Amino acid sequence: MNRSNIIIISLSLILLAGCQTTSNKNFEKVEKISFLFAGDIMAHKPNFNMKNYPEIWKDIKPIVESHDFSFANIEAPVSEDLPYSSFPNFNMHQEYPEEAIKAGFNVFSLVNNHTNDQALEGMMATLEWADKVEKQSLFSDRQIFFSGIKKEKSSNLDYKILTKDNWTILYCAATEILNRPTFKEYMNFVYPGKKGRNNFIEEIRRIRQENSVDLFVLSLHTDEAEYVAPVEKSRRDYYMELLNAGVDVLWTNHPHIPREKEFIGNGATQKLEKVIIYGNGNVISGQRWEPDFNNPSNPRDDTGDSYLLEIVYEKTPGEKPFIKEKNTIFITTYITRKWEFVIKKLDDEFINELNETGNRIWSKYLFNRKQITEKTKETITWQ
Repeated sequence: MNRSNIIIISLSLILLAGCQTTSNKNFEKVEKISFLFAGDIMAHKPNFNMKNYPEIWKDIKPIVESHDFSFANIEAPVSEDLPYSSFPNFNMHQEYPEEAIKAGFNVFSLVNNHTNDQALEGMMATLEWADKVEKQSLFSDRQIFFSGIKKEKSSNLDYKILTKDNWTILYCAATEILNRPTFKEYMNFVYPGKKGRNNFIEEIRRIRQENSVDLFVLSLHTDEAEYVAPVEKSRRDYYMELLNAGVDVLWTNHPHIPREKEFIGNGATQKLEKVIIYGNGNVISGQRWEPDFNNPSNPRDDTGDSYLLEIVYEKTPGEKPFIKEKNTIFITTYITRKWEFVIKKLDDEFINELNETGNRIWSKYLFNRKQITEKTKETITWQ
């Protein structure tokens, strides 16, 4: 073999190796997407009486807006034509939830036990506002999405398709509890009982099969006792059926206190793939308007603490998405000397700050509340 032929063969091998390297790099291209899950955005009288709504969100805004999709439940109708109203018949004005949007939340549930507090008028006003916000965000860097209320009577589930880079997410919000049995046909309502649940499971299976997506996030406002932490076995079994029907993230709320979360892992790959959030608690509320400083373990005081769950999913071409990172950030509703209800991180830094500024009652109280809240269980189940 002469020298020219050797050179040609060598160059061919180099080019072939280069093509193979490029092909491998394309195949191994890593795609990530980050989620943040919060709980209930409430508006009791102390909350909407504040003059400075941005102050509520100031401390957690950098966290919320750092994620691709940040989820929260708006637990009230949103109507400008009706006055602000607290328990038992809630109503917000647009300025209140819009500050949560400015803080970075961009995916919302509109459906819960208070959805029809202001009858059909309040529901349609809420939907009109939500549609307006969605349209205004359509060409922005951070689109806004809502689910749960429907324009017309329908037995089909309302859902949204969220897209970000090369990710496609199916999102649906539903409730299985209402304070009054009216206008159910205008919302994603799960009828109680075995038959209703079975129909819901099959509907979830259908919409997952009909949509080619990377992940399915389901928000469910649950028919459970409020302020109770333990989860019944029958509910765990029901949630597993929803996961088997195609749900990847089951994000539930209603008890208004921080409850456990469960990650579901693939035993063969040793990767976490799904998660059940049994309840974040209140992001903001006025339920702990009178903290029990002498008894921080009072169960009612749990309504003032909550957590933000951060999840990063990862995928490569041809592979199923899996949970690459997870992190829990505990938060608390702090009442300032001006009697403003604001969100603070429930951590040593804030507790020490309170102590150093002479606010030792709150410092001692939150020191104990931090120990209680951090005991919120997190488990991993391998399948």
